[in-house]
Amino acid sequence: MSFPRLGNVAFALILICIPFAVPGRAQNVDSAMLLHPPADSWPGYHGDYSGRRHSKLTQITQANVGSLTLDWAFQTGSTATIKSSPILVDGILYFTLPDNVWAIDARSGHQLWHYVYPPNEGDHIGQRGVALYKDSVFFTSPDAHLISLNAKTGKVRWIVEIADVKKGYWATMAPLIVGNHVIIGVGGDLDNLPTFVRSVDPDDGKTQWQWDVTPPAGTPGGSTGGTTWMAGTYDPDLNLIYWGTGNPTPVLNGATRPGDDLYTCSIVALNPNTGKLVWAFQPSPHDTHDWDAVETPVLVDANFKGKPRKMLMQASRNGYFFVLDRTNGKSLLTVPFGPVNWASHIDERGEPIPDPKKEPKQDGVLIAPDEGGLTNFRSPSFDPKTGLFIVDAHPSWSIYFAKPADGDYGWAGADYGVWGKGVIEAIDYQTGKIRWSHEVGPGGAGSGVLTTDSGLTFTGDAHGNFLALATSDGKTLWHAGSGAGIASSPITYELDGQQIVLTSGGGVLFAWKLPSQP
Repeated sequence: MSFPRLGNVAFALILICIPFAVPGRAQNVDSAMLLHPPADSWPGYHGDYSGRRHSKLTQITQANVGSLTLDWAFQTGSTATIKSSPILVDGILYFTLPDNVWAIDARSGHQLWHYVYPPNEGDHIGQRGVALYKDSVFFTSPDAHLISLNAKTGKVRWIVEIADVKKGYWATMAPLIVGNHVIIGVGGDLDNLPTFVRSVDPDDGKTQWQWDVTPPAGTPGGSTGGTTWMAGTYDPDLNLIYWGTGNPTPVLNGATRPGDDLYTCSIVALNPNTGKLVWAFQPSPHDTHDWDAVETPVLVDANFKGKPRKMLMQASRNGYFFVLDRTNGKSLLTVPFGPVNWASHIDERGEPIPDPKKEPKQDGVLIAPDEGGLTNFRSPSFDPKTGLFIVDAHPSWSIYFAKPADGDYGWAGADYGVWGKGVIEAIDYQTGKIRWSHEVGPGGAGSGVLTTDSGLTFTGDAHGNFLALATSDGKTLWHAGSGAGIASSPITYELDGQQIVLTSGGGVLFAWKLPSQP
């Protein structure tokens, strides 16, 4: 069902999109499209390989964004919240919920096909999205399988196991396509699980290579854990993929795993053809606060302190903003972007060193940020015109307790929030200073960020509102209510000469555009 333009929406929408028997269009996603996405496409999780989530489209401006109207909405019929980033190729949008993949017409919101994965024992905490290559859709299931679907029909081509769900593994990530490689990671919350980044053949799902986060037994400073549950980024010039890894296990009890716990809570650079490790940087050595480092490694080519650099930037869950030289992993800048008190100092490598006094204690210890972190998996954006790195942040404090009764390999601790608020922050990458901060409500927004060349920042707030802010100063220029929680990142594209902004709230997709000209 196609819905007329309704103006700014400030109330919950109950909309049903009726499936139509529309034949699938030809799909042919190749390396050229992934390297240089056209304006009418969003062919990868981040849009392009850089992770910047910045668009050159300028039809929607600061002057006219207040006129955005609803073009259509698609209701999944699920109570689950959309956490995926939609993919757009050849006028078709692909997005997910756990166990579900939809293909819908980007012009009308009409359903083309819907795939439902069989009931399974996986952890259904969320699903980040799909990847497309040639005419196949690749999807990871809650029970840690990789599925290849026909992009035209949604029919299964093959299913392969990534890891054993009975051991505690699960999968939520959107795969990354680089050349003839479908690159995936794995999730899992049980202690002592070895984790990895793996490349599989898109034609048959067979493993091409695997890089193990967990080093061989006996490696000094090694540990289990380090889940790889978010898509990385890719530099085609250096031919390197950049991936964030999760926290070590046991999660809060560091006594059983002395040392840095390589390569957990790390940013790693891998060769996409071989899986060989080129360099690694560790935002949280010997983490004891459940702060993974899977947040998007954003790739930026620009001057840094007067010298041209190929940089990698990450606003990490542990509260620090990092700027690295991505050719070698060397630190250019390490600064907090909110309240942080767990580190004693920054070492010569630019890595924060934990203060032993801030480990969880039986009588509690006050820590900033809280267990959710100063940010989390939601995507940031980098605006090249202003040099601002814009991120959904959560300044917070909490009390961490150790619980000896849980034993060495139990949870062995707990976190109790004391205070926190949600803000959208704009960080100057040259200095790490906060240029502006826009409050979005208690608990944080949960939404990712998109910027455009016309000076707009699209995001959401904690009250279920979609927002358009001025990138220069963070002032609100437009808002519309979804009536539900927002946990995905906006995307934008141009179809038939009109720029569309796609957002989601709860289980509904919303497409916004300017009123048609007479």
